[in-house]
Amino acid sequence: MKKKQWILVWVVIAALAALAYGGRHRIHFDFGAFRAQLAMADWRRILLGVACIYAGYVFRSVRWAWLLRHTKRVGPLSLLGTQVMGFTAVALIGRVADPVRPYLVSKKTGLPLGGQIAVYIVERLMDAGSMALIFSTAMIWIPADEILKATSHSGWSAQLAVHHRFLALLIARFGGLVLTLLGALFLIAVRLSGGAVAALFEQLLRPISKNLAHSVGHKVRTFHSGLDIMRSFSDFLIAAALSLAMWLLIAFTYLAVCRAFVASPQLTAITPPKCVLLMIASGGASILQLPVIGWFSQIGLVAVALAAVLGASAEAATACGATLLLVTFLGIVPVGLVWAQLEHVSLRKVAVESEHAEEELTIQEGTGAAE
Repeated sequence: MKKKQWILVWVVIAALAALAYGGRHRIHFDFGAFRAQLAMADWRRILLGVACIYAGYVFRSVRWAWLLRHTKRVGPLSLLGTQVMGFTAVALIGRVADPVRPYLVSKKTGLPLGGQIAVYIVERLMDAGSMALIFSTAMIWIPADEILKATSHSGWSAQLAVHHRFLALLIARFGGLVLTLLGALFLIAVRLSGGAVAALFEQLLRPISKNLAHSVGHKVRTFHSGLDIMRSFSDFLIAAALSLAMWLLIAFTYLAVCRAFVASPQLTAITPPKCVLLMIASGGASILQLPVIGWFSQIGLVAVALAAVLGASAEAATACGATLLLVTFLGIVPVGLVWAQLEHVSLRKVAVESEHAEEELTIQEGTGAAE
């Protein structure tokens, strides 16, 4: 992260701290009850959740190695360190560190960065597809009123529910799955006929900007070449199965952590479908993840979702939200820092290098498209 971005982050943190301090007497929050919720939690279930999250990183390593099998065969666990360190960088630095994983894999395997970015895009699409499938399946079992209540904190969905209730329910239940299917169709189209898709985008965008049209067309062609990582339907099925298994582990983690708060009857009675709603709220907060600030926004959104879906108290919901953040997002940080020390990797330096490498790759692609 650039120096100016860090300065902005700390300015925002200072402003939020000042607001919290100034309004401390107007906030109706029982910190004693919050501490009691944490003290009475069943930490065996929380540790089980941590184990599931750690197992998820093993699945990520195996999946990446599988996607590389036609380019270079690597051990299924040989890329575990790149996954652990990459997610540690995202947790500490923010989403700007997303290129760290493909950059570290490129360095470790000696393969071009562009190919690893293609693998990263494919795995993200599979993550989205797995999550959409789990979410849409879970929504079948949740009553309509509870779905609308859970999404009432979102302005546009609340307004849509008032005027078009059926449409709002349809979008809430199947919107993610529809978007994922559209993404999958685009992926298939690029895989089968990348040149034609690139030419179509160039034709559509040329009236707006010739440079943009060339750049997008070149990116589609580059992505098409990167999709050679999946050369058969069995390649896709195995990678998809690994993705689905990993996200089922994450869903189980949410269930175990919520039910660990035995002092809250609402949390201990949570059902798997409602846990999926929490995953969606948490995932939405992590899309634009900033260091430190993003942690609190994620806790806040999960706490709001817990209160809306289950009717849990503010103290229990906040305690659960904070624990979920620690287990699912920050729990890998100690392991990642130790791993980085053992491999003599500076996460901050690697984050800067990966950002610059991605920018240079984009410039090269744009230059190639212009030529």
